[in-house]
Amino acid sequence: MTDAATDTPLVTRTDHDGVVTLTMSNPKRRNALSSAMMTALQDAFDRIANESNVRCVILAAEGPVFCAGHDLKEMSGITECDQHASLFNQCSDLMMTIVSLPQPVIARVRGMATAAGCQLVASCDLAVAADTAKFATPGVNIGLFCSTPMVALSRNIARKHAMRMLLTGDPISADNAFAMGLVSDVVTDDDLVDHTNALAAGIAARSGMTVRLGKQAFYKQVEMPLSQAYSYASDVMTANMQKHDAREGIGAFVEKRHPSWRHE
Repeated sequence: MTDAATDTPLVTRTDHDGVVTLTMSNPKRRNALSSAMMTALQDAFDRIANESNVRCVILAAEGPVFCAGHDLKEMSGITECDQHASLFNQCSDLMMTIVSLPQPVIARVRGMATAAGCQLVASCDLAVAADTAKFATPGVNIGLFCSTPMVALSRNIARKHAMRMLLTGDPISADNAFAMGLVSDVVTDDDLVDHTNALAAGIAARSGMTVRLGKQAFYKQVEMPLSQAYSYASDVMTANMQKHDAREGIGAFVEKRHPSWRHE
């Protein structure tokens, strides 16, 4: 998917040692989640889901804004209810794709992440933010409550923190986002790329099978009652123990050597 005005890709991809970096590449539109941008991201994630050699994904952005949320110019040009529904459903599908993707996804955030852009950060498994980054759900300021961003936001941070962001629209700093649990790491702007790459490389160095299994289990159990979660997690660990990489990893630990993963 390309920007029709410039004929340049809206999302670019680079691969290195099992890590894919997807970069939103429409800085003139503040990397807004237009229908075209969401289609480009959806297509990229759908391809990655079927690539067993990919073991981690970094989601980044060009320019001074990570993502400004939905493209309000595009939204204002839509008048039909079913068209609005289609746009929001497309966004929800994209967010759920990130959560259900077999590989972990790390957001690399520089600049502002607002509304659905904040939702995008919250939907990723990890998020590394530059210390100058800011996050907001400012829909209330324009009469459009950030209801779909609320879903991801409220699953990352405590309710009163989420409600304050949603009810005021006020931006929060990277340090506050870290304290609330919206981002996992805060580093200087100069260190952002190297730190995120190192984090992704460390994940990619683990057994791909184990990471895939663990990510799926995490999101499944977190929605369960406690006793059901423990029962499910026990079944997952039992199945995990039957895998080659688990036997190899335990053997390597006992024998004090580096494991040789098959990623299966």
